Amino acid sequence: MKYLIVVDMQKDFVDGALGTKEAVAIVPNVVEKIKGFDGKVLFTRDTHHENYMETQEGKNLPVPHCIKGTEGFELVPEIKALCDSEPIDKPVFGSAELGMKLQAENEKEAIESITLIGLCTDICVISNAFVIKSFLTEVPIIVDASCCAGVTPESHLRALESMKTCQIQIINE
Repeated sequence: MKYLIVVDMQKDFVDGALGTKEAVAIVPNVVEKIKGFDGKVLFTRDTHHENYMETQEGKNLPVPHCIKGTEGFELVPEIKALCDSEPIDKPVFGSAELGMKLQAENEKEAIESITLIGLCTDICVISNAFVIKSFLTEVPIIVDASCCAGVTPESHLRALESMKTCQIQIINE
């Protein structure tokens, strides 16, 4: 079984509070990747609450975003239309819950590979790639750069290089 992890394709990261033109540009690629993927697709959502500004993340990034119950929290419509299971809500960059879920699935049926796509390459994509790698050290982890965008184009490229150094395969399909 192959897995595709669609990371945080939410309105606030695409064209909302923390959106970028690069994030908007990858949406069609992400849609096509999901539609053409032969395997299981899981989705994550960055999840914050009204007390965001009081959290460590809020103090370091004082831009309220992905507040549960707001429009910015929702997956963008093109992606939401393809989501057939409840996304994994994650209060931090990397999701231990996602790692544990994949580890449990691997115990039932060997996972052939795990591909990550989404936002932001340099924060949540890289964090989840490393979390998954720590739970499933022998499963190939792949990141499709054509379906990712970072906070900046430069930080996107730096994150891809960091992941490559840590034996995560970078593709551009």
